[in-house]
Amino acid sequence: MLEGTTATTVRPATSSIAAATGVGAVHLGVTDGEAAKAFYGQAVGLTLLSETEEELRFGSSAGRELVVLVPGSSRPVVERTTGLYHLALLLPDRRELARVMGRLASIHYPQAPTDHVMTKSDYLSDPDGNGIEIYVESPEDGFFGMENGVFLARDTAGNLRSGRDPMDLDEMFSHLSPGDRLDAQLPAETRMGHVHLHVRDIQEAVDFYHGVIGFDVMGIAERWGAAFVSAGGYHHHLGLNIWAGQGAPPGPPDAAGLRHFTIELPDEASLAEVVARLTAAGVTLADHPAPEAPLKAPDQNGWWLQDPSHNRIHVTTRPNAN
Repeated sequence: MLEGTTATTVRPATSSIAAATGVGAVHLGVTDGEAAKAFYGQAVGLTLLSETEEELRFGSSAGRELVVLVPGSSRPVVERTTGLYHLALLLPDRRELARVMGRLASIHYPQAPTDHVMTKSDYLSDPDGNGIEIYVESPEDGFFGMENGVFLARDTAGNLRSGRDPMDLDEMFSHLSPGDRLDAQLPAETRMGHVHLHVRDIQEAVDFYHGVIGFDVMGIAERWGAAFVSAGGYHHHLGLNIWAGQGAPPGPPDAAGLRHFTIELPDEASLAEVVARLTAAGVTLADHPAPEAPLKAPDQNGWWLQDPSHNRIHVTTRPNAN
């Protein structure tokens, strides 16, 4: 049995994870700290919150930590492995997304603006191949999700849509005013909307994130090899896919990529419920992010573990939670 996993398919969750649960900071290995610092600060628009030789912490202009970079990887992300598909930064409105897209266009950085109907998303990768989505909610335009084993999108008139159409750039850029600066940092309201993972097996991942941790299943697209799970009815806090290959191995430890991501519970009682389910399922917990760390008494930083695909997770309470 893999450390940090359950041995077999688990029972469905008997209770949902707390509705106010969300995802927090994503920690990424990068090769060149200075290049990554320039990319996340100048191209993406995150605010540098602190910097040491070991890590660079980025967040919103209000100080919300969102992306932590760990320099020193010897090579970029290795394809066909489990890990990060993308982290997804959620912006408050279309004006802010237009600003990001305009900034990226001005420096000729590759991007892929996409209309998912109920979200408007821009996709890009950092210099090491870590995937990024920057998006806004647009439920007023329709629905995009999973039904009958496939992805499905409808507009508000009920018409079927692909859910992956090119974005209407004229409409998006109409939200900018002539005096808007393209180099403005991401606003205070920016948060981590969701995290999308490469996993080795969809059912195994659903059994873990739903059956053990307690996220609700929002849809499984068997034909597409993907699933969405969430808390509180959100379209997805976690995306799960096997697009790196069924049975994909974890990435090499010296390569750039996901170090761990954060699941934030609203309070200590909600965290204790999740920890109890993990413990009952035989999942190995540690009080330090290093995989080999010994199990000790819990502290204010929560617990670290890994899913069956070796994606590492930090479960904790939301900063300033009561």
